[in-house]
Amino acid sequence: MNALSEDDFEAAFVALAEQHAGALLVGGDEFLISQSARIAELAARHTLPTLAGLRMFPVRGGLASYGASLAEAQQQAGLYVGRILNGDKPADLPVVQSAKFELVINLKTARELGLIVPPLLLATADEVIE
Repeated sequence: MNALSEDDFEAAFVALAEQHAGALLVGGDEFLISQSARIAELAARHTLPTLAGLRMFPVRGGLASYGASLAEAQQQAGLYVGRILNGDKPADLPVVQSAKFELVINLKTARELGLIVPPLLLATADEVIE
């Protein structure tokens, strides 16, 4: 389902409900990130477990996120800026990939959706929001 504006969300969630969707994976584009609280609210209303790649999503009421650590990415970016300011050529710097991924679970949202999160998953989560 694609939502190109705020006006599209309600219809998109109605369509997902009519299709008996079991879950929703939210993309990481800037528009969807800016609408994460609205998406979480609609997902709760339609009892649709919703996952995303950024930590802010479960913080704003979504079920969970799993993705690269933004703190690590920002630290790596800072190191690269320092190297460039010290004379390294950007083209000579190696391409790096995140080595740390974070799982964040909103347990309150899980309860509201009637989901039981397995204890092992809770134990391995980097953060559990009560």
